[in-house]
Order: sequence, then C-alpha cells, then structure tokens
Amino acid sequence: MAESKRVLSVIMGGGRGTRLYPLTKERCKPAVPLAGKYRLVDIPISNCLNSGYNRIFVLSQFLTASLHRHIQKSYQFDPFGGGFIDILSAEQTEKSNAWYEGTADAVRRNLVHFHRHGHDYVLILSGDQLYRMDFSKIVDQHIATGADVTIAAIPFPVSKIEGLGLMRVADDLTIAEFVEKPKDPAVINSLVISPALEQKLTPAAEKRCLASMGIYVFSREVLRKALDNNMKDFGKEVIPALLGNSKLCSYIFEGYWEDIGTVSAFFEANLALAQPLPPFNFFDRAAPIYTHPRYLPASKINRCSIDHVIIGDGCLVTDSSLKHCVISIRSILGENSNLEDVVMMGADYYQTDTEVAADKAQNRPSIGVGRNCRIRHAIIDKNARIGDNVVLSPEGKPDGDYAHEVVIRDGILCVCKGAIIPSGFTL
Repeated sequence: MAESKRVLSVIMGGGRGTRLYPLTKERCKPAVPLAGKYRLVDIPISNCLNSGYNRIFVLSQFLTASLHRHIQKSYQFDPFGGGFIDILSAEQTEKSNAWYEGTADAVRRNLVHFHRHGHDYVLILSGDQLYRMDFSKIVDQHIATGADVTIAAIPFPVSKIEGLGLMRVADDLTIAEFVEKPKDPAVINSLVISPALEQKLTPAAEKRCLASMGIYVFSREVLRKALDNNMKDFGKEVIPALLGNSKLCSYIFEGYWEDIGTVSAFFEANLALAQPLPPFNFFDRAAPIYTHPRYLPASKINRCSIDHVIIGDGCLVTDSSLKHCVISIRSILGENSNLEDVVMMGADYYQTDTEVAADKAQNRPSIGVGRNCRIRHAIIDKNARIGDNVVLSPEGKPDGDYAHEVVIRDGILCVCKGAIIPSGFTL
C-alpha cells in the first residue's frame, strides 16, 4: 500500500456550470445539494478520506461562497493526523491576474502551493461526480506498473459515450490512444475494447469503449514537466501530448459512476436514490459519505402517503402525497399537496413566528410548499417560497425562462433558489 503521506489530492471546483443552470445560478457545481442532505463535493472528499488520503486541495473559482462555507463547517481535522482541506481560489499574482482557463491551467497555477507539502503523487479529481472508489487501489496500480500517469476509465456502451473522452487500451493496461469526445463512428469503432481485455471484465451485451472518468494519478515530476507550457486542459491537450512520450496506463473501474454535468443527469441521479436498490449506496458503513453535521431534529411526517421517497432531517410534512421524491433538510409542505418526481432542496434556515407573520401581512408565501399544490417532474431549489393552490409541471412546455423565476431545462421544471411563487399560479 502506498503511504498516504506520499499522495496529495486535488479536487477541481469546476467552471461556470452552464449546463447545470439554474442550479448553478448562485453556487458552483460542487456546492449543489445532493440526496437530501449532502453536497456534490462531499463525494470526492469522502472518497479521499475513506481511501486514507487526508491532504486535500479544492480548486475553486465561480460563485464559491457556499462551497467555502460548507467545507469549512464540515471538515475539521485534529492537529495530530496531519490532514487538511485547503480551498484555493483563482488569485492575482505577479505572473497572472486571469481566471483559471481550464483544468490544467488551474493545477499549474497552484503547483507552488502543492510543493510546500512533501509528496510523490498527485491525485486529480472532479468535484461533480457521483461514485465510490478506493483511490489507494489506483495509486497502488500506478506504482506497481511504473506509470507516469494513470487514468481511471469506465467501460461504457458505444451508444452512450457521447461527450466522453475515450481511450484505446492494450491488454497490459497501457494507453495507446486517447481521443477527447469523438463523434466520428469510425474513430469510435477503432476505440472499442479489445476481445482479450473484454474477457477480463464483467460481460456486457453491447460493444463498449473505455471512457475517461476525469480521475488522474500523476507522478510529481511528470506533472511538473507536463504543465511546463501553456496547455489549458488535461483531456484535450495535456494527456494527448503525453502519449508516446510518457508511460500512460488505465485503471479500469466497473462500479457505478455518474457525471452530474447537466440538469437531467442531476435530476435522474437524485431520484434513482429513492429506488429500493439504488445504484449508489449511501448506507455503506465501511465507507460513509461525510457532510456538515447540522444537529437538526428528526423529521415529522403526519398523515401522509409516501411511495419511494428520501426525506432529510428536520422536515415538516402534513397531509400530503409524495411519490418518487427527494425531500431535503428543513423542507416544509402544507396540507393536501401532491408531489411526484420532485427533488426539493429544502431550506438553509427555519423562519421564526415573527417572520411567518410578516410574510402573511405582506401576502407573501413563507419558505416551503403551501397547501393544495400539485407539482410534477420538478426541482425546487433552496429557500423557495411556493404559495397555496400552485400547479407546476413542465409537460408540453418548451425549455426556457418563465414567470416568477421558474426555468424549464432538459424538460425539467426548476424553481430557482429563493424564488417566490404566488398562490394560485399555474404553469
């Protein structure tokens, strides 16, 4: 086993997150809530900690306040273990005053911070993926094979590889070719997993390619040399440039993995967790997913019909019908409301009686969902205020922006963070 002190973990905070808009309207991608009580960034951080790697950098840039606040409240280390999570935002220096221009550029501009900590290997991770992996295994393989770079790869059916970086891997796991997001069928067919390598994997009915998971292990000196240039992105530039000049190997991962890059991917990944046997298991006590300890009371569910629902801490739900939903922390639902296929992100705080009275005096809904509402196929972002007798559904409506900060994206209706939907509104 590689000693944990030889490894630094670097989590990429992501770009503007335009494909996840409006969920990224006021936050960066890793700060987007997940599964009723977590944030996306909790996944890679927890995977690092469960793998024995507790020296972690998070590189952030856009709308970082909620991400910083969450990490600072969630992850605190004692002085004896040598662990830390440092948040490194884009900053002006004597050499540059620009934003990060890509994944490689972000890492390059922070090498000075990494070098202050002794290490031999750098583990580079994405901050917006849902998966569970023991990173010590990929680091051990990296050392055993003598690789300069090891790239985690997942077998993907040819019919589903759109938008992914693909690699052609020899039987000894060395990477012979890497193509970022190919579209030409002939190119894709040339990257299909070889029969000999396919025999070592779990059988599948459809032809598959090995897709990059955006998880890299670099040997320290190789990373320094690979970034001694102006290349901006690992997948598009750095990795292809290393082919033929360095030893690149693939680490094949066959577990569940979801790239939460779009509104539809986020929506489907969350609702999948409400199934009896979800593809991602939050109940694994050997590898828990950590998050901010909020010390909320248990939820109160009174006289409700509930079918395949996740309910976070501190919720108040009365006389309502919930089917295939994720109801997050501090969610409040009024009587006789009906939600189906809904991800409700809850609230950051409870309102006081005085605040609720002030809302009534101003004829403004309080935080949560009011009485007699019908909501379908929707995401309700944090602190949204939905009045009584509101009907919301994207059915038959095109993507676009609608009244009261309601957005339909990827065929999913999204109520923006802090939106106010007046009583009687129908969409």
